[in-house]
Amino acid sequence: MNPLFRGLVVWLALSCAACVSLSETQRNRAASIAVAARSHVVDCSAPNACAQPSPLRELSDRAVAESTTQAPRHYALILDRGSDALLARINLIRSARSRIDVQTYIFDKDDSARLVLDELLAASRRGVKVRLLIDQLSAIPDLGILAALSGSHMNFEIRIYNPSFRKAKLNYFDYAGSVLCCFRRFNQRMHTKLILVDAAVGITGGRNYQDDYFDWDAEYNFRDRDVLVAGPAAREMAANFETFWTARRSIPVERLNDVGRKLLKEGVPAMPPDAFLRPDRVAALSAEASDQAQVRERLAQAAMPVGAVKYIADLPQKHRRERPANAAPAVPELKTLIAGARSEVLIQTPYLVMSDAAQDLFRELRQRKPPPQVTVSTNSLAATDNAVVYSMSFKYKRRYLREFGFRIYEYKPFPEDAPVDYAALMPDGPPIEIRERFRGPSGSIGPSYGSTGAGETTRRLQRTESRPSFLSSGAASEPLPLKRAGVRLGLHAKSMVIDNRIGVIGTHNFDPRSENYNTESAVVIDDAAFAQALAASIRRDTSPENSWVIAPRAKPPVLSGLDYSLGKVSEALPLFDLWPWRYATSYQFKPGPDCPVPVPSNDPAFHRCYEAVGDFPEVNVGPKWLYTRLLTAFGAGLVPIL
Repeated sequence: MNPLFRGLVVWLALSCAACVSLSETQRNRAASIAVAARSHVVDCSAPNACAQPSPLRELSDRAVAESTTQAPRHYALILDRGSDALLARINLIRSARSRIDVQTYIFDKDDSARLVLDELLAASRRGVKVRLLIDQLSAIPDLGILAALSGSHMNFEIRIYNPSFRKAKLNYFDYAGSVLCCFRRFNQRMHTKLILVDAAVGITGGRNYQDDYFDWDAEYNFRDRDVLVAGPAAREMAANFETFWTARRSIPVERLNDVGRKLLKEGVPAMPPDAFLRPDRVAALSAEASDQAQVRERLAQAAMPVGAVKYIADLPQKHRRERPANAAPAVPELKTLIAGARSEVLIQTPYLVMSDAAQDLFRELRQRKPPPQVTVSTNSLAATDNAVVYSMSFKYKRRYLREFGFRIYEYKPFPEDAPVDYAALMPDGPPIEIRERFRGPSGSIGPSYGSTGAGETTRRLQRTESRPSFLSSGAASEPLPLKRAGVRLGLHAKSMVIDNRIGVIGTHNFDPRSENYNTESAVVIDDAAFAQALAASIRRDTSPENSWVIAPRAKPPVLSGLDYSLGKVSEALPLFDLWPWRYATSYQFKPGPDCPVPVPSNDPAFHRCYEAVGDFPEVNVGPKWLYTRLLTAFGAGLVPIL
């Protein structure tokens, strides 16, 4: 960027920020307005705040009763289905007896987010202390709602983490000025996700508060995963949340410039009325959350008894490059687990882009005799919400396959056997002819029914967690156009299994951004039964119905060595990686008499049992293909912030 233009952008951003910045006196007045407006009416006088009985909340009581100091007991529940993840949250909120803490990266105002928000407010009115902490870049995008929340109830508090220019909402000049003048701080985001009830039961994992994380969007949904943990480890979650809540970068929403100005001008507005796109679906889930028998059958009965559980999580000090002696930072802990693997590392990540340190770690694993097998489940270009990140994964496939020995599976945009209720994505369910035509081998309804037009797209979303980058905003970050219509899925789960013995579910994407910029968290469970259940969930996503296999191309009859050498040299260049023939491509399993079951890519029968389907299967090849190839050629310098 031209230095003069850069200086102009920074000057304009800072000037605009100065124009709307409140003085400390004004901030105090705004805060006083919010505090004075807060209701002190509590609807319940019972000691337990009229908490609803909950089989999930009872798991903690059982765990505590069964625990000793030397032998802690926990119950852990893998939440694969979006509908179950939302049901668990609503049920737990209603079961809270004293406090609820929510920490998240994204909190929207669509159906699922508004349902959760309404439940949090209802809990505060019956006497539960509620604290909501949201990262600024993805906080509730409505100043009216934020102002209303600031003065809603004495038991409800909301803070924004790391607000640039001390604002809740940023405009283009705010973004530009933040990136150009304060790049590192602007990129330091709170990616930690947690909902914690009574410091007894916690849920963490990949899901934010937006319809596409709960299978409620009619256009694109994330195949995600959370874990519910009940037992003593919840106290570790509570302690970590407390450090974020009291951190200097966590600002009460009423003390932000734009929200404060609204309060000074208008006072505390009324909460906007609910405007659910699918009120029937909201009402149905709300009813299910109060049906204890259903919650017990769908969720609580599937919880697994486990022993020691470790909550590893970054602290805000990561953003100041400080590390308290008693901290359990996520990245070093995860690397230690990987380094200790003996037979297999099974990883699921939406964004397969590795830092130099991570690459060194996997090179060392590869040099062992015998090396542990590393299997990776990740997104295809057709499924990803971030083509920029995928382009870097595409660039280094030769390295991942040949040097590191990875087995890579890329998720399809229309998986046939995903843990999702396909019918629930459409108001009236898929028509019978569509349902039968696309019924998958497991009996699940297949993907293409969205082309009937019966679904309704919620809205145009920015569906990416790399928003601080200019290249990941707007059209560049939207899911790519495909060759066929449908409600597509994109992988968003962040999980790992070590030696079929240790299971990890959390927020870490195993990428440079998670390592260097974002705060992250994860639950580590050293229990063979839990680890095997998690591994089965991941392997389901790598099945031929749901993923393509990434493998080396069949060698050309002539000049194969020269082609490989030139491709390797081109890949190593930070710029001008223009060699058109890539080392690997995507393959689809072809079952038959000679190929009854899938085989790994190093099996001699692989090329007989699999057919190549191209570098970018399902993608409607066009300008986006060229865009991806250009990023592959010139975008290596972006890796540290992806």
